[in-house]
Amino acid sequence: MAGRRAVKKESLPEMIASDLRQRILSGELAEGEAIRQELLAQEYDVSRMPVREALKRLAAEGLLQWENNRGGSVVRHSLPEIAEIFDLRILIEVDLLRRAIPVMTERDFDSCERLLARMDEAYETEDVSTWGEYNSAYHMALYAAADRRMSMEFLERLHLHSDRYVRIHLSVMEQREPAKEEHRKLLEFARQGDASGGATLLTRHIARAKSELLAMIERQRLQSGD
Repeated sequence: MAGRRAVKKESLPEMIASDLRQRILSGELAEGEAIRQELLAQEYDVSRMPVREALKRLAAEGLLQWENNRGGSVVRHSLPEIAEIFDLRILIEVDLLRRAIPVMTERDFDSCERLLARMDEAYETEDVSTWGEYNSAYHMALYAAADRRMSMEFLERLHLHSDRYVRIHLSVMEQREPAKEEHRKLLEFARQGDASGGATLLTRHIARAKSELLAMIERQRLQSGD
């Protein structure tokens, strides 16, 4: 008879960090909003210790500015920082796509197709909470065949920082249809083995989101006096 198998369970700090992460990325906890450890402990009905550990994890991810015993706040990126996030995405993702397309297989194409289907369903059901997640997963699936572990790990961090802005772009700015069309076309270029065409479209895809978001966020901050 087979022995017992250990099942990994999410720790309390992990569960709190996961929930807070989604609240930050969704905008429920806004950029610059103060984070109070004692209030979160009351909200989650736990001691301060797991909350403190969760906040440390989110600070390490760059989502919070946090100092023990001094509190903190949700990171508020400057306009140049937002631009840099998208500029770095272009540099890394275009390189990964160029490397991936020549070696992509039907398995890679099928993975991308499944994610496109999930994204379409999420768009139809207005499931905004998943839009950034599916967008990131689709892009990562396009590049998986490149087999560049360090680049992919760094890209995951960039996607974490750009997630909230991607959701704004897709929902507030109503860019779902253009995004759907460009995502589909990227996969067509991949199936055709056209790395050059795919790289050109991907550059335009990310650069358009960057320019439109920067203009909108700048207007919002000017109107609010920030």
